[in-house]
Amino acid sequence: MKKIIILTALLAILKITPVLGQGVPFQQGEKITYTVFYNVIGIYINAGTATFTTSQEKFNSSDVFHVVGEGSTNSKYDWIFKVRDRYESYFNTTDLRSVKFIRNVSEGSYKKYEEVNFNNQTNTAITNKGVYKVPAKVQDVVNAIYYARNIDFNKYKPGDKIAFSMFLGDQVYDLYIKYVGKGTVKTRYGKYNAIKLSPLLIKGNMFKDDDKMTVWVTDDANHIPVRIESPISVGSVKIDLKGYENLKYPLDAVASN
Repeated sequence: MKKIIILTALLAILKITPVLGQGVPFQQGEKITYTVFYNVIGIYINAGTATFTTSQEKFNSSDVFHVVGEGSTNSKYDWIFKVRDRYESYFNTTDLRSVKFIRNVSEGSYKKYEEVNFNNQTNTAITNKGVYKVPAKVQDVVNAIYYARNIDFNKYKPGDKIAFSMFLGDQVYDLYIKYVGKGTVKTRYGKYNAIKLSPLLIKGNMFKDDDKMTVWVTDDANHIPVRIESPISVGSVKIDLKGYENLKYPLDAVASN
C-alpha cells in the first residue's frame, strides 16, 4: 500500500480546450463517488474511496463553482498507510478559469497544505512562497477534471495529443492528454459506452511510466469518469465509479449486456 495517493490518479484526468456554448455538463449539487482498488500480488482489494462534490457560490462578487475532492483509505488499512486528502477548487462559472485552489493532504507521515490564488488579469498564481507567472489558461488539478468534461471528442481522432498547462506545487507543468478512441468498459458497478483517454502524468514516486494511465469517461453529455487504471511504483490501482447524485443530464452511457 506504499504511497497510494487516492486522488492523484483521479486528478490526472486533464483538460482539453472546452466548448462552453451549450453550458457546462455539471451543476450545483452533483456528487460522484468512486471505489479505489489496489493490486500488488494479482488480486485487487478495496483500498479506499474518493468523492467529488460540486456547489455554486460567490467568490469576490463573482459566480463560481466550488468543487471538493476527498480521498481516504479504508480504515482497516490505515495501519499500513493512512490517507486523508482534501482538494478544493473555485473556478468561474463562465469560462471555468481557476480562481483559487487548496490542497490539504495527509498521506502516512507526509503532510502538505497548499493554497493558491489565481489572478486571471495578470496571469499570476499567488502562493505563500511567492508570485508566479502562469499561462493564460493554466489549470489547477481539480479544475482540470471539470474543464475536460466540456470536450467535444468527436472533433478528435485516435492518437491526437492536446497540450495544456497545470500549476501545482509552485510549478507550471506542460502536459497533454491523448485521445485513444471509443468503446465499452465493464467496471465493478456496471458496463458503459465510454471514451478512452491516456494522460501524460507528472513523474514522481507514485507513477512509474509517463503514458500508462487509462481513463474511461461516459460517452454522453455528462462525461464523468467511470474507470481509471494505472501502474504505480508498487503494484497498480483501479478506480471505478460507484455512485452519483444530481447529474445535470440523465446518464445515457449504460451499455446493454
